[in-house]
Amino acid sequence: MGYFQVFLLLALVPGSTGLDNGLLRTPPMGWMAWERFRCDIDCRKDPTNCISEKLFRDMADRLSEDGWRELGYEYVMIDDCWMSMQRGSDGRLQPDPDRFPGGIANLARYIHDRGLKLGIYADMGSATCMGFPGTTLDKVELDAQTFASWGVDYLKFDGCHSNAIEQSIGYPLMSKALNLTGRPIAYSCSLPAYIGGLPPNVNYSYLGNICNLWRNYDDIEDSWASVQSILDWFSTNQDDLQPAAGPGHWNDPDMLIIGNFGLSLDQAQAQMALWAIMAAPLFMSNDLRTLSADARAILQNRVAIGINQDPRGIQGRRLLQELGHIEVYWRPLSHSANALVFLSLRQDMPYLYRNSLANLNFPAGSFEAYDVFSGKTLSGLTDHTIFTVSINPSGVVMWYVYPVTQPPRPPKDTGRYPYLRKKYRMS
Repeated sequence: MGYFQVFLLLALVPGSTGLDNGLLRTPPMGWMAWERFRCDIDCRKDPTNCISEKLFRDMADRLSEDGWRELGYEYVMIDDCWMSMQRGSDGRLQPDPDRFPGGIANLARYIHDRGLKLGIYADMGSATCMGFPGTTLDKVELDAQTFASWGVDYLKFDGCHSNAIEQSIGYPLMSKALNLTGRPIAYSCSLPAYIGGLPPNVNYSYLGNICNLWRNYDDIEDSWASVQSILDWFSTNQDDLQPAAGPGHWNDPDMLIIGNFGLSLDQAQAQMALWAIMAAPLFMSNDLRTLSADARAILQNRVAIGINQDPRGIQGRRLLQELGHIEVYWRPLSHSANALVFLSLRQDMPYLYRNSLANLNFPAGSFEAYDVFSGKTLSGLTDHTIFTVSINPSGVVMWYVYPVTQPPRPPKDTGRYPYLRKKYRMS
């Protein structure tokens, strides 16, 4: 039986669906361990960076004390390698006792006390991707109950070491099991990434009924080439992917690698801008204890975050691929506003790109454009004004564009951008 046939069969089974948690009405934000810290479990040689309760407490402290929580970065995500190599005598998953001596419930309390939420990792298979105990079909309900009893707020459910039939049964079964715990637990499914990411293998209408978000494609690596590969795949397949996203159900192009080793400053701005356009989850995977000021400024950019968190929840699209290796991305926002990103894939020098809003399908009218990273405003735009932006190689210019007459201009004491300013306290 093929992937699609199995998935369709499960979609028709009464009681096999039922995600009803009311969560993630905007894309989730937080910090995740995997890309930066991988499966470092040697706490004797590397006590600062190993996968342990100390690492997650440290990151919770940084999120709560360094201004991240107030911007929406609220999840602390444990990924693979947290478990003991054996389940307990009661059949339950258990953390490694040396690296998590206080247990997960105690770690959850620590994180909750700081106004944050705890996410955890499990795998729909005989073992996790790194060889720790998996969640086989007979253990789905038990593991859901265990996570709820610990106070977990988010489950990332991977798919290593399982086949198509097990995945097609297991993912909806976990959705139902999480609901039955009575605890609101956001649910991230990796199923699309294991079966090609696209229809007909993936039924996104059905997936949106059982998962809050899903990984579609390859894992991100710490490089600009990886960011480009993911962006190009999502853009090439946007007609299939874009309609699947919306409040409570999101495509996930993987983590933000800003602040690590593989991106330049311009490339870091590009990832932040493009993930905002794509309505992507904003999970940083970096070391918040040593993050540079430049990386922090990008990740804490209130307007980029505001665009990402727009309540309409419409995923943006690639509008143009120009011969000069310039691409233009667009996302419609609340209050008749729009976001534009001008991306340079050139490698030589800054490029002067010229266009008009009319050519980008804007209606007739007058507009202002706020440059998200420079903080400058371009006034006096009409739909036919020819504008010029200078884009650095592998960099972006990101605009927040809104009509000057709809909605009415705000009173002077509230500033130019009331809808972003109100929530994100623009200065």
